[in-house]
Amino acid sequence: MSRFLSLEAQSLAPYTPGEQPQDQSYCKLNTNESPFPPSPAVLRAINRAEIGKLNLYPDPDCSLLLDAAAAVYELKAENIIPGNGSDEILSFAFRAFCGAGKPCAFADVTYGFYRTWAKLYGLDANIIPLREDFTLAVDDYMDFPGTIFIANPNAPTGLALPRSEIQRLLDADPNRVVVVDEAYVDFGAESCVPMLYRYDNLLVVQTLSKSRSLAGARLGFGFGSPALIEDLNRVKYSHNPYNINRLTMASGAAALRDRAYFEACCASVQAAREWTREELEALGASVLPSRANFLFVKLPGIGGHELYARLKEQGVLVRHFSAPRTQDFIRVTVGSMEQMQTFMDAFTRIAEEVG
Repeated sequence: MSRFLSLEAQSLAPYTPGEQPQDQSYCKLNTNESPFPPSPAVLRAINRAEIGKLNLYPDPDCSLLLDAAAAVYELKAENIIPGNGSDEILSFAFRAFCGAGKPCAFADVTYGFYRTWAKLYGLDANIIPLREDFTLAVDDYMDFPGTIFIANPNAPTGLALPRSEIQRLLDADPNRVVVVDEAYVDFGAESCVPMLYRYDNLLVVQTLSKSRSLAGARLGFGFGSPALIEDLNRVKYSHNPYNINRLTMASGAAALRDRAYFEACCASVQAAREWTREELEALGASVLPSRANFLFVKLPGIGGHELYARLKEQGVLVRHFSAPRTQDFIRVTVGSMEQMQTFMDAFTRIAEEVG
């Protein structure tokens, strides 16, 4: 670091993204990307005419995108804010709904960026442990007086809460915001979006990175009451009014409209996930019941880091988290069936060696 870095910045603990090798020599199952290309409708939307407008600023109101999202999610435009990935919306939420007298709470094993944002904004963060089996118990949050962040399905575990459990939190205290991060909801969990008209203290965050194959475009949404969305826009327009570029806006609208392609991709991932889970369990591995596009896996007789390293030696890249509660596990993105067969071939060799 330079001698000019502020004391506040020195204290930050930046989020560590998954490895992104550029040589494409790995079977890449480490960052929960879709194994499928974007919808053909996306390719048609990024046309010469749209590219020719890159000399002009994009629409800061994102009207085209909001109209498409409103139709898909059966909401009004005033209930939606788009972001540069769901990460940006979550960052806005930490800034908008937490601060002096407004602490935040989230699980000890969950999306690692939550800790980073809490530190970045100097927030009072309450880290609430998951239960021994990695489940999140909403009873542990009932008396918390601040803003609650819940990844559902959770990452890296893949476990999901039923919508009724989130409803219990919302009913318990209507004077606090509950943020439900649904990055992986399209792979088999219950979305809280249908509850938005009943609860003005609910913010739901989703992304087009996973189920709609747009990780490289960086696009996500926040869904909430008009007042909550107005709060988030207050942060947005204090940060970057033009947060969605023209090509991403066109891509997102097209991807949202192609429902058939979206559903086919999700179904393929779910089928590959269940096949892989059954194969892993047949080899004696422990696998949590995932409702996401990844699996959280432990193989008896070998530590998580060693398992990650030995898979990498065989050309398969997965994710390992070194914290005490997760160090024995690896997280495996569910790719195409061909990719999962490659993973299982490597995993089987290691399992046989471990005995």
